[in-house]
Amino acid sequence: MFLEVFAIVLALGLLMFFAYRGFPVIVFAPIFTLLAVLISGKALMPSYTEVYMVNAANYIKTYFPVFLLGAIFGKAMELSGAASSIAHTIVKSLGSKRAMLAVVLACAVLTYGGVSLFVVAFAVYPFAAAIFREGNIPKRLIPGTIALGAFTFTMDALPGTPQIQNIIPTAYFGTDSYAAPVIGIIGGVIIFAAGLYWLERRRKQAELAGEGYGDNHKNEPESAGEAKYPNIWLSILPLVLVLVFNFLLSRGALTANTWYGEELLKSFNIANVKNVSSIWALIIALSIGIIAALCINVRRVQGKLAAGLTAGAMGALLAIFNTASEVGFGNVVKTLPGFKAIQDWIQSMNGAPLLSEAVSVNLLAGITGSASGGLSIALEVMGKTYLSAADALGISPEVLHRIASMASGGMDTLPHNGAVITLLAITGLTHRQSYKDIFAITVIKTVTVLAIAAVLSIFL
Repeated sequence: MFLEVFAIVLALGLLMFFAYRGFPVIVFAPIFTLLAVLISGKALMPSYTEVYMVNAANYIKTYFPVFLLGAIFGKAMELSGAASSIAHTIVKSLGSKRAMLAVVLACAVLTYGGVSLFVVAFAVYPFAAAIFREGNIPKRLIPGTIALGAFTFTMDALPGTPQIQNIIPTAYFGTDSYAAPVIGIIGGVIIFAAGLYWLERRRKQAELAGEGYGDNHKNEPESAGEAKYPNIWLSILPLVLVLVFNFLLSRGALTANTWYGEELLKSFNIANVKNVSSIWALIIALSIGIIAALCINVRRVQGKLAAGLTAGAMGALLAIFNTASEVGFGNVVKTLPGFKAIQDWIQSMNGAPLLSEAVSVNLLAGITGSASGGLSIALEVMGKTYLSAADALGISPEVLHRIASMASGGMDTLPHNGAVITLLAITGLTHRQSYKDIFAITVIKTVTVLAIAAVLSIFL
């Protein structure tokens, strides 16, 4: 059994190392998958074509519309100037004395409104750099500040967020994006407060040490304060429309659950409409948001739309194929003998499905360096087990949804995470300069969700 477990650990370690070094996951995930299969003594080609590729394709089939429309919506907000207008208004309103709070809120508003994490980083960075420079706050603290606002509580904790990490559990638990709102809000508030406390503490330490913004930095943005931006209320409108229509189509009067009859759904092999209605709702909400974002500043968008749509589509393709590669990897791994030992260890927390779920999702998200990839693998492998265990204990599937979603955004931000690498590249900083604060935010997020899962396990 040692050799079988070693095969999985070796393959995961190599995938993590090569991803950290910048090699494409699309290429190396299948290579290391087959390495694990070979060491485990299983059939190579059937594992690749009938397990790896089938599960990767199923993931793309299910979530490609969300990735594509999310990327296009973010691009539309960027092209129209709406994203920059929102960031500029929040940052300037709070001023340099509350620079960190301003940046966190700017990221949070955009992320919760449906703008992709990568677009948020690009949109907010120029204003973050300007206000940090004005407040003489070390530039090295910018990545951690953006990470708190964009990669944590608005990504997967707050109910209704249209980010993919909050949508994936709906397909496994028959829930919607507003599942367990109280738990999500409590978790979000704790993460926000603890994260901001850490960042402010780091700022004060730097101030006492006489450290300021610094000189000779890379990728310093041009001044962002002189540009003309769309009206702030028009800029917010697309975000509001996404949130409103997502709610109306998920839980409101227009709920997608009632659109089609049972017989029609069966003809499309849809056993439970709740497993797909959340994705339908988000597809329509994002489409409405895209149209609104393009219409608020038509003159600025003209001439850039074709290139912008192409860039958004290419970004969506890269993101979903990277994630699908990791999902394929995980689904092959779950068929190997060594995984049974790992699975037994995770599920050894008898009577505590919430804690077991939080651990497994966090662990797999950390290993793959992807919140959505780790979440999909964990729920694909053990989702039915958690659902059965929770049902026996009288725990709502909504609670399972929220814990799984929040856990995915914990250890996913290890050094090999694509969003972390991109964020550092945008800001012109290195892991050595700024990763300590990103990791601190990661630990806060992880501890919070594990603590909530433990408390719920005791009282539910």
